[in-house]
Amino acid sequence: MDRLMYMSIWKAVLLGIVQGITEFLPVSSSGHLVLLGQLFGLEEPDLTFDVMVHLGTLIAVVVALRSEVALLFSGLRPVGQGAGSDQVKAGRRLILLLIVGTLPAAVVGLIAKDFVERLFGSAAFVGVALLVTGSILWWAEGQVGTGRTMESMKPQDALQIGVWQILALAPGVSRSGTTISAGLARGLARSEAARFSFLLSLPVIAGAVLLQAGDVIDAFTQGTWAPLLAGTVAAALSGFLAIQGLLRLVQHHSLRFFSYYTWAVGLVVLVLPHFLR
Repeated sequence: MDRLMYMSIWKAVLLGIVQGITEFLPVSSSGHLVLLGQLFGLEEPDLTFDVMVHLGTLIAVVVALRSEVALLFSGLRPVGQGAGSDQVKAGRRLILLLIVGTLPAAVVGLIAKDFVERLFGSAAFVGVALLVTGSILWWAEGQVGTGRTMESMKPQDALQIGVWQILALAPGVSRSGTTISAGLARGLARSEAARFSFLLSLPVIAGAVLLQAGDVIDAFTQGTWAPLLAGTVAAALSGFLAIQGLLRLVQHHSLRFFSYYTWAVGLVVLVLPHFLR
């Protein structure tokens, strides 16, 4: 909490923008935040601040995919008769898919929590992981096939995508990159794989925000609301633009563009320290 008192607005905005963009583009948000800390001496964000910028990305998903989010809420209503019953059933089906897709990484994350946290201290590991992310994206483009929609997804599709999401517990392995790639491997169209990937972020982010709600309230009451608010707004705006941009990009262009980017950054991370010795 003390670090929040000394966090400047510009730093909060910078971290919020980085979180918002990299959370949804297949380049690894955790990897970029680790690298920012290593390269520019930025301290690891306070946990409360981290939760708030994730709240910003949650807002971005809700606004950008508001029709899908509305469908999720409709699934919470009782199933009745008439025109609305089909929507309720579709909403419940989507809720089931998200639960099935979330469970694998949630279980492994709890079991391997300490091991995963140790990986965040290694820039070299992030470099290797970024190379892995690029390779996954390159491979996934060769799997594009039938162009299925989310409406055709079955629980086993969501489970396999969820298993892939386990890889993204490691810093440098992109969550959106692995889940979009897994969706493509299951025959989803690029835009549909991306939409499901973004929706799959909702349970994790919402859970983290709820667990830390008390600390967030304390931060506001203690007068450290300015950097929290600045980071949250920056993450929400940049995240919304990233979602909209990626959905447009994947309709007409290959994800291999991001392979080149993650390979380049990964190689720089691994090679640069040798030149600075």
